Amino acid sequence: MNNVASLQVSNENNTQGKRQNKVMLTTLWSVQVLLALIFLFAGSMKLLMPIEMMTSQMSVPLPGLFIRFIGVAEVAGALGLILPLLLRIKPFLTPLAASGLVIIMIGATAITLMGGDVVSALLPLVVGLLAIFIFYGRRSYFKAA
Repeated sequence: MNNVASLQVSNENNTQGKRQNKVMLTTLWSVQVLLALIFLFAGSMKLLMPIEMMTSQMSVPLPGLFIRFIGVAEVAGALGLILPLLLRIKPFLTPLAASGLVIIMIGATAITLMGGDVVSALLPLVVGLLAIFIFYGRRSYFKAA
């Protein structure tokens, strides 16, 4: 009788674990798609807009080639958040892309703060925290590589 009760508790724990795992995977994919869209938009704007127009909008002007480099890095990071796991080819690249985007967001937050706009610095900070969440949630793929 005791074995039956322990087996029932074990099955309930297993079902609850699977449900939590499914919720976590759904949340990770949702945040990944959201971040990918954000970075695809931001990166493509840095690549397509004239440099003079972008630097005139910045409180701390940056060199034009550096802005273009950041745009390329953002587009590559956006693709890296989605494609490796979606295609199941080198899935360890997803947490690597997320960590690269965290570095970009640290720089964006610092530059925004240097411009004296504390409230505007919250956006890159939150985006960076979401990228940390992706890195943390997908870190197991480093072990599989």
